[in-house]
Amino acid sequence: MQVMKWSVIAMAVAAGTSQMALASSQSESEGFVEGSSLTIFNRNLYMNRDFRDNGAGGTPTQNGQSYREEWGHGFIGTFESGFTQGTIGVGVDAIGLLGVKLDTGRDRNGNGIFPVGSDGRAQDDYSEAGAAVKFRVSDTVLKYGTQFVALPVFSTDDARLLPETARGALITSSEIEGLELNAGHFTALSGKGQTGHDSENLEEINFAGGTYAFSDSLSTSLYYSDVKDTFQKIYGNANYSMGLGAEQSLAFDFNIYQSDYESEYTGTGSDEDNTIWSLAGTYGIDAHKFTVAYQQSHGGFNGVGYAYGPDANGTVWLGNSVQYSDFNGEDEKSWQVRYDVDMTSFGVPGLSFMTRYLSGYDISTPTGEGEEREWDVEAKYVVQDGAAKDLSLRLRHARYWSDTDYAPINGTDLTDLRLIVEYPLSIL
Repeated sequence: MQVMKWSVIAMAVAAGTSQMALASSQSESEGFVEGSSLTIFNRNLYMNRDFRDNGAGGTPTQNGQSYREEWGHGFIGTFESGFTQGTIGVGVDAIGLLGVKLDTGRDRNGNGIFPVGSDGRAQDDYSEAGAAVKFRVSDTVLKYGTQFVALPVFSTDDARLLPETARGALITSSEIEGLELNAGHFTALSGKGQTGHDSENLEEINFAGGTYAFSDSLSTSLYYSDVKDTFQKIYGNANYSMGLGAEQSLAFDFNIYQSDYESEYTGTGSDEDNTIWSLAGTYGIDAHKFTVAYQQSHGGFNGVGYAYGPDANGTVWLGNSVQYSDFNGEDEKSWQVRYDVDMTSFGVPGLSFMTRYLSGYDISTPTGEGEEREWDVEAKYVVQDGAAKDLSLRLRHARYWSDTDYAPINGTDLTDLRLIVEYPLSIL
């Protein structure tokens, strides 16, 4: 599952509104070679999940597997050329992914890290490569081919060893200061633990929308998407932050999805719909942040409220989307309390801690009303200087519970432990 998403695009756009655009991006192009970059992002991931009751989470019910443990190393190579000079700039981007198995077994795999063969064994390694051509006019870019996407209605997931990739066309326009517009058409999605060109069986998705920053403090977003024969979605966001003086701040983040599911997708023989929204508030003082969030889901089918996957597994930009659960069940209500601390103020720059607790209830299921809870703890350290600068080490631990009514959908009693070591290496 995903960590809390604080409206990444909205906040990024808001941060840039204080800079006046004196010239378009294309008029300042350095050239195809001069503007190129090549990076190799290294990720070492150890992950285990312990399903204590030997019966939750779908797959353990079928094969009796109560413990999953995997360890691997991933290489994520990205080449981004500059744009040729002139009115229309042309460039090329390329992606190369390689995952290497370090340890697991036929009776221990299943966390979605490695592809699994017909014999039930995880592959020793797996890889993927793709490229995209891009064109730029003024401050508008058209990119076609294999790429990563991070939009609230289509977001490739990066929660395992290697990220998902999508193939299609994406237009990003920033011609008006503070406004970013996006439109896309994609026809293939490769899963994060798969090697197939379209392992997620995406037939077609079309989307459009944008983000507008009214000021450095306030930004809004609105998007629409249509996944063929699956569902349509509308997403809205409002994000507001303000300084209170004396190293204090207050921020609010509101997200909402309206989804209309087609009968071909629900399997119920009829169309269904869901509305889910979240509101989070964060108070910051010096090195500390205190967050409270509330999320509510209305409607759904067979215990499922807000659904994603055919539109990429990162498409769940909600306040209570956390390490294991997204608290997105049918008619579910949930709340969260969270605490973050940055140890820089205590003389240890680069070290941070986070803990949060969530509770979900009133979940409509075929057998009654379900409940779920999750407690997460995370520690992260980023090397600040020296030969290992930017090397990060992160430990994530989640404890999850649900009652028997919700267990067939989301599991019952488990722990999720992940140790992640990442190091970005810049070649060009």
